[in-house]
Amino acid sequence: MNVPHLLTSLFLLSSLSACDPERVKYTNELKQEMADKKIKRITNADMVETVNVFGERISTVVQKELATELQKATQPAARASLCQLTNLPRTRAIEERYGVTISLLSAADVQNKRLNPKEREVLDAYLYNAEQKLPQISNIQKVADTLFIYNAAVPTENIICQTCFGGQKTPLAVWRIAFPKREVIRRSSATVKKKR
Repeated sequence: MNVPHLLTSLFLLSSLSACDPERVKYTNELKQEMADKKIKRITNADMVETVNVFGERISTVVQKELATELQKATQPAARASLCQLTNLPRTRAIEERYGVTISLLSAADVQNKRLNPKEREVLDAYLYNAEQKLPQISNIQKVADTLFIYNAAVPTENIICQTCFGGQKTPLAVWRIAFPKREVIRRSSATVKKKR
């Protein structure tokens, strides 16, 4: 074998090994990690705005998905399962994509000790508004400096309220979307850039 042919073969072999898909995947992950570690000037107002924008979008999408699936379901067991947010592929995909946790709370959760006291107070305010037939607005809370909670009440006449919590004295359904602060900062950079 002559030397130029050997060098050409080695060059082609090294070029092909450089195109390893695992390496490309690793490079994208590395880019994201490096972008996350860059120093960014993001204010609390920027983070709250980001949570509000994404919380509103997410709650609208998951509410539509749940309402649609509840209309299709005929069996009580299937409806009960849907009220627990199981078998909702779009909701699960959103949780994975945005790094959030999505829950549907009711009036009973005012006593839920697993929730932060601030969250229970807000839920109690939603319950009071529902009892008094007052308008409900979305709410954002910062919990323990590591978590943002977005809450939005489902209208009482919605199938979700009636099907999932209609048996309660005051039917109340409230979306709880928990955003880890790291994810909020990551999303804030994109939102802040668009504003400027």
